[in-house]
Amino acid sequence: MDFDLTEKQEYWRNRVRDHIETHLRPRMADFHEEESTGERWKVLQVVEQEKKKAKEAGIWNLFMPPSNPNLTHVDDIFEFEGPGLTNLEYALCAEEMGRVGFSSEVFNCSAPDTGNMEVFHRYGTLEQKEQYLRPLMNGEIRSAFLMTEPAVASSDATNIETAIIRDGDEYVINGRKWWSSGLGDPRCKIAIVMGKTTFEGSRYTQQSQILMPTDAPGVNIIRHLPVF
Repeated sequence: MDFDLTEKQEYWRNRVRDHIETHLRPRMADFHEEESTGERWKVLQVVEQEKKKAKEAGIWNLFMPPSNPNLTHVDDIFEFEGPGLTNLEYALCAEEMGRVGFSSEVFNCSAPDTGNMEVFHRYGTLEQKEQYLRPLMNGEIRSAFLMTEPAVASSDATNIETAIIRDGDEYVINGRKWWSSGLGDPRCKIAIVMGKTTFEGSRYTQQSQILMPTDAPGVNIIRHLPVF
């Protein structure tokens, strides 16, 4: 097997590496000082300042793979701004980001926003993309992915018990989630919730996902857990 990097792989890996060493590593002390003061969940100005530099440098939204026209939503005339790296090309960049804990957010490559943006881009309507995908792409808001539940072994999604029931022109979501990635951020505006629209038939075909604005009626954040 040939493990030599291609020119494109090396180019993007080096751009990320050099930006981290030049701009982010020297600010690690600033980051930790700001992180350790005040509320646990807050917007860190160090990160916001560095996001602006990364965006201006064009090292931004690196995670989105090349577009596949066969998998694009029929309403899609929405351009996703990013270099269109393959998973392998992005993996080399992600390895570099992992060396400084806050660098993924600086490059707008933090989970769960990365996966959520891919879902929006592939399956969302144009209205949903304008409302949620565009500000996510710009690093202005954050998102959450709600799958895990306290009462079941949620690593197997067929166990999910949250109900998603249609009521006229609306859906009623009834369930409890925890380990809710991204929900603690004060900028979190939208969540993708995994649940079931039916409890009939095969347990392998019941799962579905729905968009839930975090300010929707009935959404209650009970508490944030301090440790895993």
